[in-house]
Amino acid sequence: MDLVSVTFLIFEFCMTIYTYSVLGNAAREGVRYAIVHGTDSSSCSGPSSGCGDTTGNNISTVVKGYAAICFHDISGMTVTPSWPDGTATPASRIKVTINYPYVAYMSLPGFTPPTMQITAEGRIVY
Repeated sequence: MDLVSVTFLIFEFCMTIYTYSVLGNAAREGVRYAIVHGTDSSSCSGPSSGCGDTTGNNISTVVKGYAAICFHDISGMTVTPSWPDGTATPASRIKVTINYPYVAYMSLPGFTPPTMQITAEGRIVY
């Protein structure tokens, strides 16, 4: 391997770690949004009666907006908010999962870029 190839491999490795970090932060931003938009909020997100956003589309929008800073095409990313307790009432849990098929800047023979799966959880407080 020559120096140019090693340099590009190091760059690709750094971008992979950076993207994973940005997506982790994006998932946490989604959880932060959800914990203050429970049933006691006027703009509720969750599967409770009275919530205008029962599927969590607002949470997904927040996550995708934050993830857009990762220098990658995030159109293949899926964001799945879920409520393990089945409700968006205060003290209930919220879980945000991101699946992102990593798109490498350079293709290497025999190397398939990973699909990143990032999850963040929290409790609704409002």
